[in-house]
Amino acid sequence: MKGHPALTPPATTFRHHKPKPFAPMDFDPFEGGADPARISEAAHLSAHALVQAGKLNDDPEVRERLVRLAEDEGLEVIAELWSKAPARSLPGALWRLYAIRAATVSNPEAMASFFAAGAHLAQVERVVAGAAEPPGAEELCAMTSSILTGAFDGEFDVALERTAAYCRVIALGQAEQADAAEHSHPERATLMTTRAHALVKTAEDLESAAASWRAGELD
Repeated sequence: MKGHPALTPPATTFRHHKPKPFAPMDFDPFEGGADPARISEAAHLSAHALVQAGKLNDDPEVRERLVRLAEDEGLEVIAELWSKAPARSLPGALWRLYAIRAATVSNPEAMASFFAAGAHLAQVERVVAGAAEPPGAEELCAMTSSILTGAFDGEFDVALERTAAYCRVIALGQAEQADAAEHSHPERATLMTTRAHALVKTAEDLESAAASWRAGELD
């Protein structure tokens, strides 16, 4: 994040890594050997610093750098800081925003397929998510980028709720495709069902985090 002081969070420094491939919906915590208390402190400080940097800066280039943080620094760097934070905390919520966008950007065709399969079952969530019509691979990548941009322009709760809605549509699509594959590809069906359940839980966490943000209680 060097090159712009507003992007440097206090009490921690991001290291430059080659971006690491990240499987869609893989939210398993990353292992690490550092002091958990210091990791927690760094997670909260850096998350607050990034959200404030975007909120207080009107420069589109700065917000674009914030959105592209996972690509520029490597998602594993973000995961080291935020993936072990409680889901209903600022760093935990921010981690999920980045992870959902990364999952979409890394496998847009599959995500578009899930979205299309689930959209007719969740018309309200589809509208809340804000996908363009038709919601193809490019449209979903653009949507997740716009959501993350919104997280840094003062509408963090809206970004959380849009991502939650997106998760619910994708989860319904995964569940529907799992049902269709149950007899021909049972292992794949089981995996998609597991991921659908995980996404519903992610949506619930994001919705709770949005409510806490509006109440001034998300830390």
